[in-house]
Amino acid sequence: QVYLRESGGGLVQAGGSTRLSCAASGINFKIHPMRWYRQVPGKERELVASISSDGSTNYTESVKGRFTISRVNPRNTVYLQMNSLKSEDTAVYYCNTARTGLMYWGRGTQVTVSS
Repeated sequence: QVYLRESGGGLVQAGGSTRLSCAASGINFKIHPMRWYRQVPGKERELVASISSDGSTNYTESVKGRFTISRVNPRNTVYLQMNSLKSEDTAVYYCNTARTGLMYWGRGTQVTVSS
């Protein structure tokens, strides 16, 4: 069974930084793309960043230049480094992957940016 467990986040001041981690189990981690999504109440879940098995990355426009997604395959872990945080980055952040056509999600971690 696939498990994704996020950690990090919390309360951060505007302009500050934090790093999210997602530890995966139950998958051959190194071959799977990994993604970070975020969601605020009343809105759809938004794809924030993704990283492929070969390390290529993509970001939603609003976080380009501020967030960095990375992965350490021997640790089965994907990270999201978040810098220059803004109040609009406040959300629950979810780790995601897919295997055999199924999507898997972590339980999410709250990031609150105070202005």
